[in-house]
Amino acid sequence: MNTLQKLFNQKTHNLLSIFFTAGFPNLNDSDKIIHELNSAGVDFIEVGLPYSDPIADGPTIQHSSSVALKNGMNLDVVFDQLERINETNKTPLVLMGYVNQIIKYGEEAFCKRVKACGIDTLILPDLPMIEYENHYQSLFDKYGLSNVFLITPHTSEERIRKIDQLTDTFIYVVASASITGAKGEMSDDQLSYFKRIKNMNLKSHLIIGFGISDNKSFTSACEYANGAIIGSAFIKELDKFGISGVPNFIKKIKGENALV
Repeated sequence: MNTLQKLFNQKTHNLLSIFFTAGFPNLNDSDKIIHELNSAGVDFIEVGLPYSDPIADGPTIQHSSSVALKNGMNLDVVFDQLERINETNKTPLVLMGYVNQIIKYGEEAFCKRVKACGIDTLILPDLPMIEYENHYQSLFDKYGLSNVFLITPHTSEERIRKIDQLTDTFIYVVASASITGAKGEMSDDQLSYFKRIKNMNLKSHLIIGFGISDNKSFTSACEYANGAIIGSAFIKELDKFGISGVPNFIKKIKGENALV
């Protein structure tokens, strides 16, 4: 049983995940950010591998990737940081990146380093299902790694049910058919989409992402799924207030009393 499966056995509602880009705002901030998120009670953390061509990311996360790369971040530095963090971190980590990063680093070497970091779940938005089934599934199984598939409002029911069968952690429910970015209030079309997915009664846990930015959107998402991931809004908060602003941001997302 991996770290997320253990988490889901303990908690199934109002799960809060935060995404941040490794190496942003500063090269060596990852351990501090993870520590603050851990202390603030975040349920799991999505660590983004900075990439020069992030197809699923909006301008805010693209900017954070650009800054991280300029800061000198690369996969070896990320892995070194996460291995050190693993000694004290108690919050499950998920790694988000792109297939070309795995290929360039070396598939076996990449998987070994991920496992050494205490991470067992990957999000690879550009990994085709057929490539997963024909190659990566066996590779990931060898190292005890789970793959998270994304679905959008345009994903067919047939594909969603197939993804459900291939999933052993959670399905990433993309809130809109677009790139990441804080969008504000949920539209009627989005809520109808969430309701449709919920009513499919899938076996997998559902986590909604893309456009979750405040307590209202987080609460709305949690009515239809097990939880939500917040990325761009958190990156903006880091950019504006630095790491010291993390506890206050999480309190606001959870609807707790926060300094304003």
